[in-house]
Amino acid sequence: MSSQTKKSLDEAYRRENTTTKLTSAAMLSCLALIFSYIEFLIPIDFGMPGIKLGLANLLIIIALYGLQWKYALTINIARITLSGLLFSGVFGLVYSLSGGLLSFLVMVILKNTKKFSIVGVSMAGGVFHNLGQIIIAAQLVSNIKIFYYFPVLLFSGIATGIIIGFFAYYLAVKMPSSLFPNLKKNVLI
Repeated sequence: MSSQTKKSLDEAYRRENTTTKLTSAAMLSCLALIFSYIEFLIPIDFGMPGIKLGLANLLIIIALYGLQWKYALTINIARITLSGLLFSGVFGLVYSLSGGLLSFLVMVILKNTKKFSIVGVSMAGGVFHNLGQIIIAAQLVSNIKIFYYFPVLLFSGIATGIIIGFFAYYLAVKMPSSLFPNLKKNVLI
């Protein structure tokens, strides 16, 4: 095979791979927005303000493990921005964005260590999402006493993170390899 032929085949494969990733990212973005809307319609706050299951984070974790982190970050920011503008307003957008970006950063770091399972990464994401939100809330209301509520948010972040992590693991195992070729080999439990 000539070097020119090999080069054009490599280019075609790269283009096809990029198209597949973009298509998968678009699909996950739409599903994440739908999951956010479902959570908006059926608020599951367990009787305590600020606690949500975080259904859309399931898709962010799938994207983090099945695609590159850049795609997962784009999906996360798009979902937070659109759902904030559509469902929760500017303050909801600020809280979600602060929690979402902090939790995403922590999840990427933990995933890259290869020492944490998908459930552990999800759990850390849930905890740091709540921490990011309470930090912003303390700054907005200029009152540090709001951190008294953090133990409640800590336990809820652990619980919901574990639940979402197990669902993400189940989906990663059951999902066809054609959608996310790297997903199964990247997931540890």
